[in-house]
Amino acid sequence: MNGYRAGSAAGEAASAEPREADAQIRAKILIADDDRRNLLAVSEILDEPGLELVLVESGEDALRHTLRDDFALILLDVQMPTMDGYEVATLIRSRSRSSRVPILFLTAYNKEDVHVFRGYSAGAVDYVFKPIQPLILKSKVDVFVDLYRKAEEIKQKAAAEKALLLENLRVRGEKLEAEQALRRRDEHQTAVLRGLPIALYTASPSGPARRLSFTGDGIARITGFGPEAFAGPDFWRSRLNAEDRGRVFEALDAAAGTGAATLEYRWRHADGTERHILDQVVIKPAEGGGSADVFGMWFDVTERKELELSLQHASKLEAVGRLTGGIAHDFNNMLSIVIGNLDLLQRAVGPDEKASRRVESAIGAAERCAELTSRLLTFSRRSPLQPAPLDFATFMPGLLKLLKRTLSERVEASLVLEDDVPMICVDHAQLEAALINLAVNARDAMPEGGALSIRVQRSDASASSEAAPDGFVQIAVADTGTGMPAAVLERVFEPFFTTKEQGKGTGLGLSMVHGFVQQSGGRIQVESLPGHGTTITLALPILVAGEAADPGAPDPCCPQDMHGEGRTVLVVEDDADVRQVATSALEMLAFQVKEARDGAEAIAILEQDSEVALVFSDVNMPGTMNGIELGRIVKERWPGIDVLLTSGYLKDDQDVGDLRMLQKPYRASELVEKLLAFEAMTAESGRAARRRAVGTSSA
Repeated sequence: MNGYRAGSAAGEAASAEPREADAQIRAKILIADDDRRNLLAVSEILDEPGLELVLVESGEDALRHTLRDDFALILLDVQMPTMDGYEVATLIRSRSRSSRVPILFLTAYNKEDVHVFRGYSAGAVDYVFKPIQPLILKSKVDVFVDLYRKAEEIKQKAAAEKALLLENLRVRGEKLEAEQALRRRDEHQTAVLRGLPIALYTASPSGPARRLSFTGDGIARITGFGPEAFAGPDFWRSRLNAEDRGRVFEALDAAAGTGAATLEYRWRHADGTERHILDQVVIKPAEGGGSADVFGMWFDVTERKELELSLQHASKLEAVGRLTGGIAHDFNNMLSIVIGNLDLLQRAVGPDEKASRRVESAIGAAERCAELTSRLLTFSRRSPLQPAPLDFATFMPGLLKLLKRTLSERVEASLVLEDDVPMICVDHAQLEAALINLAVNARDAMPEGGALSIRVQRSDASASSEAAPDGFVQIAVADTGTGMPAAVLERVFEPFFTTKEQGKGTGLGLSMVHGFVQQSGGRIQVESLPGHGTTITLALPILVAGEAADPGAPDPCCPQDMHGEGRTVLVVEDDADVRQVATSALEMLAFQVKEARDGAEAIAILEQDSEVALVFSDVNMPGTMNGIELGRIVKERWPGIDVLLTSGYLKDDQDVGDLRMLQKPYRASELVEKLLAFEAMTAESGRAARRRAVGTSSA
């Protein structure tokens, strides 16, 4: 028998007894005896509610149970086969889990002191001698069971107190976390409300003489005035935009009947600027003969209004761009015909000075028309930069004359051009437009007249950078106007930002100047103080000595004579008149000319004629292939053929990449310059190839 649990009929019927035993801690007792009769006798004596008796018939079984369960008391028979009680007690005491369990020895022999001493040495706490006296056994067992129950009760109380303490700590921790989260949320909400341009108020009455009582400091952030400033009956009305007053007062009167109103008006800030205010008004009807209560909220919507205006300006600008782009192509084609034929006519009139002057006058007028178209494209940002070397000694005097005609008579314009100012590489038309823009802004800042000065000088050598190794040329435009406060100065280059009255400025001028300067690799700086005028300085990189000029720029070192004898040019142009002008100009230079109306016809000619040295093609042509696509196909299939594109207008999605470009309308001299550039590049490529060949043979 490995072991079994024993109970009595009285124990099984304990449910009819008072339930005190249920509250007791159950105590488990292990009884080991090789005689089953002794086990039954002991179990009969000890069986009672609250006790669980485990009966085993060998020392080995007793050891197995002590490994699995915890016992309040162990009763061991001393004389057992295989392993006696002393050995079992010694092993039980050697294990940490059972080392403190009380052991009672049951024995009918060995009452001598030496054996008793051996039992105590093995770990026994007491002896019960057989034949067992029930009262003695039960009293001894009750003592140890009671001790066990008290120890367990103390343990349970300690565990309960520990659990209660841990639960208390957990609850306190959760409470602390909740308080911290609530505090963080309150701080976040407070920070958000402080950051928003919102102010709450009460008002009475709601008419024109309304007094506003604001809560918090939000109104100071919106208007620059504290809440106390609005206590006066005329303060709010006095700073309300005059154009908005009638509409706002009518809405306030109507709100008395509807109970609410949404107002939007302009209100003058403490710094003098106008802010757009959204004023939400709610009126609580009067009760008991009292006056109505008015509640409201101010919300600064200036940025939203600026974005709306920006969108309107952008739409207008886009419309101008589309209109200009649509006109530019056809207009520049017509100007190409006019200028090209005038160029041819000028050569034909020969020594007739009078006729030559008239032709030159007509060419000048046509070029001014072309310049006007270019400025329209520049304004709408649909024209790429065309940088070319610029000599200030010839450029600035002409610009000054133009400015004097543009500016008011009350504005005195002057120019200071220092000696030996180096050349820069910049888009001439864009620079001229930028300086005219700055001059017009200066004029508007001097309504009563004043002085405008332009100073051109070389900057300090220390100002050089990787982008401008030779330094910069500074162009400073200074006026004696009203100047700008710091708040305006911070936003002066923002697109669509303007301090001018609505309809008198787009806010694009300075942003376009800023973009042009940056696109040209330069810098721009503004210095201004209220009442002390404004100085805007453009710093543009000096043209590096020995740097190759743009292929489209005039090169004074290159001869202007061009002979195309023995070489063939393929002219690709859908407009017959423009094609005829280009053909005539090239034929006068002794080129053999072939003509094509579109890209497909040009490819067909190239596949049959291998003698073509240059393809001169318009960009915008009917059909599935434009000039850019044609140029790339030619460079890929016939790398020995040069490509020169021409156009009066490039669309937003058209990128010529590394292909060379000649802007329409062009003079015959400009076409010659492009051809000379090709010739120089071809010669240099040939020399480089010969150098590589010599180096290879030497190796």
